[in-house]
Amino acid sequence: MQLTILNLTDNGLFYASKGTPTGSLTRLPSCTSAVLPKRAHSFVLATWQGRSKAESSLDFDLDEKSVLEDVGVGELPTTQFFVDSRRAEGLRWKVLRVPDGCPWRIYRYKTSRRRYNVMIFPRRDMASFLSDVPDDIALSSACLPGTHDTMAFYGWPVSQCQSVKTPLLVQLASGIRVLDIRLSINKGRLMAYHGQYPQRATFMSILTDLYDFLTSPGSARETVVVSVKQEDYDNHTPEAFSVKVREEIEAGPGGMALWYLKNRIPTLGEVRGKAVMFSRFGVDGSAWEGGLEGIGIHPTNWPDSEKSTFTWECKNTLVQTQDWYHIPSFLSIPEKAEMSTNLLIPPETASASNPVLSITYFSASSFPFATPTVVSTGFGWPSFGFGVEGVNSRVARFLLAALSSTAIPAQAVSDAGESDAARARYDEGPELRGWTLMDFFEEPVGSGVVPLLVECNFRGRSGAAGRRG
Repeated sequence: MQLTILNLTDNGLFYASKGTPTGSLTRLPSCTSAVLPKRAHSFVLATWQGRSKAESSLDFDLDEKSVLEDVGVGELPTTQFFVDSRRAEGLRWKVLRVPDGCPWRIYRYKTSRRRYNVMIFPRRDMASFLSDVPDDIALSSACLPGTHDTMAFYGWPVSQCQSVKTPLLVQLASGIRVLDIRLSINKGRLMAYHGQYPQRATFMSILTDLYDFLTSPGSARETVVVSVKQEDYDNHTPEAFSVKVREEIEAGPGGMALWYLKNRIPTLGEVRGKAVMFSRFGVDGSAWEGGLEGIGIHPTNWPDSEKSTFTWECKNTLVQTQDWYHIPSFLSIPEKAEMSTNLLIPPETASASNPVLSITYFSASSFPFATPTVVSTGFGWPSFGFGVEGVNSRVARFLLAALSSTAIPAQAVSDAGESDAARARYDEGPELRGWTLMDFFEEPVGSGVVPLLVECNFRGRSGAAGRRG
């Protein structure tokens, strides 16, 4: 077995594999990789505090049971962490457990039968990650994690799509930035529904959670795309539903001022602290000021469970959408995952003058052999050849493989400064963009899919050329 450490942070690190009681910490610049000795499965990571280029190692005593004590000498590494990857043996990928206070998220990813990558990412704050993205980035050029049927917490095994442990405010704090809100009129007020199944939440409570999140000091620079869809066509007209949505938004906290309602794809700077309306309702928009131009981003084409990608125009932006949800059985999971992840790769035609927004659903279901739980999380022990790997896990493997390309060979920057390595990361890193919607986003347990999607916002941007849209 052989481990390769990939430093995908903005800063240099020190590392050392476990071997002897005394070892040497070796410098690992940003965006570089290093191969550990064979059969090494445990190692120490230490923060880089600006040592001179001439100094490349430091003797230390390795204590595998705890974080090492601070050495406390000038600019030497002052915070060191022991990492053990043995519990990931045989698994295709895993989020490694790290000590409290560790500034990194660490994944172990199997690249071949006896080779693994250990990928070190910065630990970003999921509740405010958009604060670190430039204002001039168009939302079409962002990678936004989302939830399909956001409020569908009840009705297992057919209607439930999210865990009751992840209510709306938890989703938002976990990095979810695209919501799929489905509503019906019940006794004169809007309620969350999944088809005919009630989900016990009022639209007003959803509006309150949105307001609380977008006005909180820690997340006031975020934005949330909110898709609103009518579920009760059999009982209420589209016109009545549209009027009711507007009435409740006006009466809710923040009122209409909380919302971005133009029918175009905005830049992030235009919508910080706002909810972006994505209206899958409204007919002609007659209940709204400006009609269809005042009801938010409004799709003109949405075929039901179309297997192939379909497109529609939103002003000068081409929107490509993948929403094949009615799959025949769990045997279609690999095909569904491949189609969904491929849409994250921008087409060659995409540019600042020809922006493309990708909207891709990782969710799918059919009864009885492909319920939302089965499709999203799989079943059995697929890493060991017994069972079926779910879409969420396949998405994580796709992202880890793509992000692995960010780490350029160490030799290429052996004589370069940290700033040079950082620039190389943005030049060489993958460009993965799109709005993604998934079921049971935190599963399988410890999956870490959302942090990987968030990380895509900080890869593959090289100056203005990377700011497509």
